[in-house]
Amino acid sequence: MALGHRMQTLAWVGIASLCLGATWAVPAKKERKKVEKPKADLVLYENLDLDNYDVTLDSYGDIMDLNNYEELYDYGDLVPKIEVGTLAPRPKDRKALPELGTAAPAPKLQPLATTNPIHPAPPGPGTVQEKLKRIDLTSNSISWADADAFRHLSSLQELILPENRLTALPELPRSIIRLDARLNRISSAGLRPEAFQDLKQLQFLHLSDNQLDYIPAPLPESLRSLHLQNNNIQTMHEDTFCNSQDQSHIRRALEDIRLDGNPINLSLFPNAYFCLPRLPTGRFL
Repeated sequence: MALGHRMQTLAWVGIASLCLGATWAVPAKKERKKVEKPKADLVLYENLDLDNYDVTLDSYGDIMDLNNYEELYDYGDLVPKIEVGTLAPRPKDRKALPELGTAAPAPKLQPLATTNPIHPAPPGPGTVQEKLKRIDLTSNSISWADADAFRHLSSLQELILPENRLTALPELPRSIIRLDARLNRISSAGLRPEAFQDLKQLQFLHLSDNQLDYIPAPLPESLRSLHLQNNNIQTMHEDTFCNSQDQSHIRRALEDIRLDGNPINLSLFPNAYFCLPRLPTGRFL
């Protein structure tokens, strides 16, 4: 009797356990449904396989559409508009173009004698030319100048003409103080006789790196610097710098004479320098 009662008790305990397990299992099942429910919100991306997606030039538009980029991000006038022109104007006549396989004709060059000339300035009182004090024409490939190109410039003090193609010098105004005509092609035949004698204010005469055959004497007493290096000077007269008839004459202003780079031997002309405060720079052997 006691054994039967114990078995009946165990049976009721087992049934109670099964009922409790079923009750606890239902919320867990409902909880899993709540976690998996958001999958319904991914319907928009179900056709896009990101795991095996390769970005190429063809597929780049599927990821980002840039057609309305300016509307989405309005930057206003922060980026200026740039107008792009053509690289070169079109020829008016197609016949002017050379045919394929043929070389274009070479341009005709003017002779050096007529390249970039200097024409005389119009004279007249009250003009700009009358007040002009300095002219610098360095490195302009000038080949010649009219004889009266600078003569009427009554206030001109500096004439700078280096690194050109001049073969002769024009007449200079008497107001000139500095003449620089280095690195040209000026020969002694391109200088007027006694070209510098009447230039009473000339202090700097630089004619180096030309084609002079002799020193352009007589030189004015006002001269302080004479540069004649790298020419073709081979000899000089005893009266080139000093007055051989006046041994007391001293030429104090002329302190800078350069004759280096010429084929002249300066030691052969000892009587030509007695009036100078310094000997010329050059070859004395």
